[in-house]
Amino acid sequence: MWKQLIGQVQELLDLYGSPPPPIHTVRPPDFIYLQPPTLITHSQQFPDDRCCFSNLEDDPTEDDCYSLIMKGGEFKISEPGKSLLSKRARKEQLPGKLDDGSSSNTDMEAIWREFPEDLYEAVIARLPISTFFRFRSVCQKWNSLLISSSFFLQCAQLPQTQPWFYTNIGAMYDPGSRKWHHPTLPAIPTKSIILPVAAAGGLVCLLDIDRRSLYVCNPLASSFKELPGRPARVWSRVAVGMTLNQKSANGGYQIMWVGSDGEYEVYDSTKNTWTCPGSMPSCIKLPLSLNFRSQAVCVDGSMYFLRSDPDGIVSYDMETGVWKQFTVPAPVHLSDQSLAECGGRIMLVGLLTKNAATCVCIWELQKMTLLWKEVDRMPNIWCLEFYGKHIRMSCLGNRGLLMLSLRSKVTSQLVTYDISKKEWVKVPGCVIPQGGKRRWIAAGVAFHPCLPAVA
Repeated sequence: MWKQLIGQVQELLDLYGSPPPPIHTVRPPDFIYLQPPTLITHSQQFPDDRCCFSNLEDDPTEDDCYSLIMKGGEFKISEPGKSLLSKRARKEQLPGKLDDGSSSNTDMEAIWREFPEDLYEAVIARLPISTFFRFRSVCQKWNSLLISSSFFLQCAQLPQTQPWFYTNIGAMYDPGSRKWHHPTLPAIPTKSIILPVAAAGGLVCLLDIDRRSLYVCNPLASSFKELPGRPARVWSRVAVGMTLNQKSANGGYQIMWVGSDGEYEVYDSTKNTWTCPGSMPSCIKLPLSLNFRSQAVCVDGSMYFLRSDPDGIVSYDMETGVWKQFTVPAPVHLSDQSLAECGGRIMLVGLLTKNAATCVCIWELQKMTLLWKEVDRMPNIWCLEFYGKHIRMSCLGNRGLLMLSLRSKVTSQLVTYDISKKEWVKVPGCVIPQGGKRRWIAAGVAFHPCLPAVA
């Protein structure tokens, strides 16, 4: 076939004159498919300019071959080195010369200097949250960009990502990548036990049990704040809830704590003060037997707390200041229950124990009947691991994605549960970088990571 092609070309060259120098016969590579040539005559017309040439880009004999150029139905022959479609050097194809690399670097620096900053922020806001840890260490300008107000607006326009979990040992868990992160937070001025108890808007509320103080921090940005002292006289065991401020045009957040004796206070970040809006109505039975193991949930501007004796829920409207009580019988054989929320629905998670079998179950509150309806439970093969063992459970996050801490004297396990997908996933163990020891997680909250959020 190759000889036939050379013969056809030779006939065409004889027809138009200007015989070329001898052409080296080269066996074509096996991977090149050569289509049999057809004879082109003057009578053939072409609607536009076309070029046809052999694929010899990787052939060392390319410089010795003549290029065939077809234009307007005529063949022309270009001498070696003067082909109309000869390859240009890669250096000549790039903007700027790359002789020593300095010109290209200068050009790129000029391009990035002129790059609009709002586009920077729009792109960065869409990066995975885990990349921000490396991003902040690039330079001071990039670090300051992440805490700017304009970047906060870019983040606010994006839909909320899957929540992360902040735990009592200061470690954060990203369920998307299934990795633990260990941020560096400012030192808390106390040596007492600090527990994460609530979260909202990318911020986490911490409770100092001994000093009876509350702190707010952004685990990603390392911003930290101690809330002012409270005017309340008594501080016993308290349930804490946190939500974004719907009243103020300046945004901010609100934190609420409730005690067993019915006392409660609300903190407004825009005013930096605690207030006691009033007292509980007489229809709510006191003392308030709150389930302190259960975190509060906020739905449609109202804070919900789980209580017992009688079993049910008490709610507080953060805007109107109205208290309500709902009597909801608890499922039988239930222990370690905790409230959760998903898409405005109020959920319940707890351990269902009967005889020697224990299983984690999920319920949803039916608004019409005020009854709990079971919607899912842990896979049976996982429940068998706890058969005959005394299991305790803590809910470390209750917003759409739950993190459950299951432990006994001989075993322990962290599990996440996606309420909307009904998906159970085991969480890898958390190993502290200093010393490489595995730490057990006892408490935590779910929060939506947001770098610009300021405590």
